[in-house]
Amino acid sequence: MENRNENYVILVDEKDNPLGTMEKIEAHEKAKLHRAFSVFIYNSKNELMLQQRALTKYHTPGLWTNTCCSHQRLEESNIEAGKRRLHEEMGFSTELKETISFIYKAPFENGLTEHEFDYILVGEYQNDPLPNPDEVHDWKWMSLDDIENDINKNPNLYTEWFKIIFEKHKSEMVKS
Repeated sequence: MENRNENYVILVDEKDNPLGTMEKIEAHEKAKLHRAFSVFIYNSKNELMLQQRALTKYHTPGLWTNTCCSHQRLEESNIEAGKRRLHEEMGFSTELKETISFIYKAPFENGLTEHEFDYILVGEYQNDPLPNPDEVHDWKWMSLDDIENDINKNPNLYTEWFKIIFEKHKSEMVKS
């Protein structure tokens, strides 16, 4: 059951009520609404830790995005899922706080579509991460103003979900 759990997403309705599970790739092929989370880690200078997705990822390889993101497993809270994936992708742990949730839909050139009920989780960390090279190609700290300017100049360098979150929910994703 553990393997099934890792490769499946939780399908939900527009109020985040679970409807069952589906294999992750199939859910992205069929644009099915499913539960997800996006983690935003800040340092004491209020800079956001960005990651550049590994060049071998099945969608959006090499694009810059928030610190990490993924899908909850069955019976896993949003915070538990965020902490698990933060450690798997970026190699560290820290406390996370759930802020807002929203629905977005972003099609990709390869025919897959992210259609997610996404929870924004925020935390703080001061050190360098130890990224998993299977997940992360590179990382950096950037101020929100610098990110906004760079997205405006180079939108093709960022993931669609990050641009959506940044544009529509910038005030909710900052650390408190």
